[in-house]
Amino acid sequence: MGDLMSQYIDYNRRNFIKNIALGSAGYSLGSLGMTGCSSNLNRTSKLRKTYTHDPGESHVALIKGSDRREMVYESLKPFEEQIKESIINKQVVIKINCVVDSNPLIATHPDAVRGLLDFLKPIYDREIIIGESTASNKGTYVTFEQYGYIPLEKEYNIKLVELNDEPTTYHWILDNDMYPIRIRIINTFLDPNNYVFSITRLKTHNCVVATLTLKNVVMGSPLKIPKLKVNDKSKMHATGEGNKSPKMINFNLFKIAHIVQPDFGILDGLVGVEGNGPTKGEPVDHKVVLAGPDFLSVDRIGSELMGIPWEDIGYLQYCATAGLGQGDRSKIKILGPDPGDHVIKYKLHENIDWQYTWKDDLILQKND
Repeated sequence: MGDLMSQYIDYNRRNFIKNIALGSAGYSLGSLGMTGCSSNLNRTSKLRKTYTHDPGESHVALIKGSDRREMVYESLKPFEEQIKESIINKQVVIKINCVVDSNPLIATHPDAVRGLLDFLKPIYDREIIIGESTASNKGTYVTFEQYGYIPLEKEYNIKLVELNDEPTTYHWILDNDMYPIRIRIINTFLDPNNYVFSITRLKTHNCVVATLTLKNVVMGSPLKIPKLKVNDKSKMHATGEGNKSPKMINFNLFKIAHIVQPDFGILDGLVGVEGNGPTKGEPVDHKVVLAGPDFLSVDRIGSELMGIPWEDIGYLQYCATAGLGQGDRSKIKILGPDPGDHVIKYKLHENIDWQYTWKDDLILQKND
């Protein structure tokens, strides 16, 4: 009986990928082609066949310049009426990116936030939350201090919030053996009464090629409390002895993106980050800012400005497949100059070949 039960458990572990539901989209992992897929969504492929609906034409503002604060402000102006209408009776939350302490290059610059606050001030009279849930063991308030956010509380009607102190709700992802596991998602990201701006840099990554507006909020949403040894962010990576594939973090990002998305995305590329991001890397003098209400469109154009084929970014491919945003380049209208004239090819992380294996068949190694 024991042997039969072991076989049964092992069978279900290996076949769980074919059956788990993906929230509101109602897909299974099998339908995503997790055993290898063509990544070009502009032609017929395993991914393309599961496309549910066309989100319609989207708009992305592209600003060139040298004044970060002014560039962010100007990038928002084309969307003023839409934003003004959307934030009525909502709590505005600005999700910055301070993934670690002691490296200002990788963090959202406070002047980028000032540009956003300058824009919001005449159209929103309530207190604005600026929040982060850093992965740093020193805590978010240390990054607020190090990166120059404290003065904002005197300059504007804002409140700096350590989101790791906020209430949470359990949601499900997959671990490295494809077992469903629970992680705690910070309720700030789930509350329908919040309007979330995601504002972050153009930046390379060590697992998913690039970190852009969607990843800023999705990876910000799991709880981390170092003193209690709680780190649900690390569970999103789903790496371990049985699986060292980047496929799973791409999938888990996609899974949580069904419930956690920015309402508006801003990519500050005045100075981007190339090389060994997201916590290290080198500066890129790019002089661009992108903004728009469709995170997928903003992130697609952002990846192109970095010289990264967006087909190489797994979690964005999955989101496009599920219709979570507009990923079809022909349906993304650029408000501003041609992005093709402002591409700078970023040096990618030194482990980029491993990162690209998200496209390969997923092989689970059975440990003896």
